[in-house]
Amino acid sequence: MPSATPAGTVLAFDFGTERIGVAVGETQLGVAHPLTTLSNHADGTPHAMTARARRFARQLQARFALPVALGDERYTTQTASSALRGAATRARKRKAARDRVAAQLILQAYLDGRLAS
Repeated sequence: MPSATPAGTVLAFDFGTERIGVAVGETQLGVAHPLTTLSNHADGTPHAMTARARRFARQLQARFALPVALGDERYTTQTASSALRGAATRARKRKAARDRVAAQLILQAYLDGRLAS
């Protein structure tokens, strides 16, 4: 018999050089929701986005002493933009919501994977 998923709240981040989308989810329900978008100003270091995202993950883990999982987030911003266009939201609101919806997509994929295993 598969073990039950432990109850808990998880966060996901869609890391970018200008903005970081944030989503929150509940492991037992397996549902993710967009939370907020944070401004992120580039620090000028000449690293690729992958290296920056990994550094961000290490900083989160060190600061909060919680486990951090990395996931493939390529194309989530484009997928979020498409979903928001389909929701008939105004362009200004779509841009403001895009990164947090991208984080929601990342988190939902993580939750879906946990529930399937």
